[in-house]
Amino acid sequence: MKIVLAVDSFKGCLSSHEANQAAAEGVRSVCPDAETVEIPVSDGGEGFLAAFHAAIGGELAEVTARDPLMRPVQARYLLCNNEAVIETAQASGLTLLSDEERNPMAATSYGTGLLVADAVRRGAGHIIVGLGGSATSDAGIGMLRALIDSFARHGAWDDIQELKSVRFTIASDVTNPLYGDNGAAHVFARQKGATPEMVLLLDQRARRFAEASARHFGYDRSSEPGAGAAGGLGYAFMQYMHAECRSGIQLLLEALHFRETVKGADLIITGEGAADRQTLMGKLPMGILHHSAGVPVWLIAGRVSHSQQLLQAGFARVECINPPGISLAEAMHRQTAMKNIRDTLRRLLCPADHTETPV
Repeated sequence: MKIVLAVDSFKGCLSSHEANQAAAEGVRSVCPDAETVEIPVSDGGEGFLAAFHAAIGGELAEVTARDPLMRPVQARYLLCNNEAVIETAQASGLTLLSDEERNPMAATSYGTGLLVADAVRRGAGHIIVGLGGSATSDAGIGMLRALIDSFARHGAWDDIQELKSVRFTIASDVTNPLYGDNGAAHVFARQKGATPEMVLLLDQRARRFAEASARHFGYDRSSEPGAGAAGGLGYAFMQYMHAECRSGIQLLLEALHFRETVKGADLIITGEGAADRQTLMGKLPMGILHHSAGVPVWLIAGRVSHSQQLLQAGFARVECINPPGISLAEAMHRQTAMKNIRDTLRRLLCPADHTETPV
């Protein structure tokens, strides 16, 4: 058998690499002769950099940037030939803050701008930015300020010439606009520490910024899909850098030549922390399913709901890795999660007895 493993990270618990490793161990315990192909994956959030590095190689550049509260932080991005890959979470990520520090009214995307500036200085002609896992809701104002501080001669955006020849692509599975009831603040800011009052202020701030930008440029990209990604960072890249918005997993799978990889495979196993109706809205497992080239795809997750809809969408199996009654704290423990992934794959591949010939 040839089994391709492309499991997303279980946020706050396992990286994609760790989840794939546990799945491979489960497969080999009942199918010792199986060929397992482990592919780290990400749709733009945490792990995006590592996934692209594994896919295309290149050099990891390290920069002293700024975290969301403007404290120095070491962050990395990928350089490969004329291309750079930046993961927003490296400098502007929610995981860089403690629960008490989360405050999107204060958090800034300035650090991500410093990574962009460094990549431009090193000659990158195409910059891919993975949007996800951010602590910010500043509509990308911090990122733009960092570029102005790095390049503008008179402190104005129109003075920046270094970016004119650089092509930008933003990678995200978020399709929300910048502001409004379905915008960045109303949909995502609470998980970043915003109170209901903050949400309204953040939304108003984003609207005012978009209106001022539209008057300056004569066009407005605030309502385009992806503008609300990473607290509006997507909007800043589209409005100011003419960035193209692409599905993060689609970009990665193209770089991986995934359709070629799965040729001759008997099974693809993907997964994520929680599988539900949101999975159907372009999240990573759906990208895997769409690129499966007819190979059956199993979906595993730490929490599963709407399994019938997921099966109807095309997944051959949908399984929760956690036994009934397990506490969230226990389920989120790294070793427990890896054991539960291994046990789930053993059970699915050899349901009658783990020592029998697998089905």
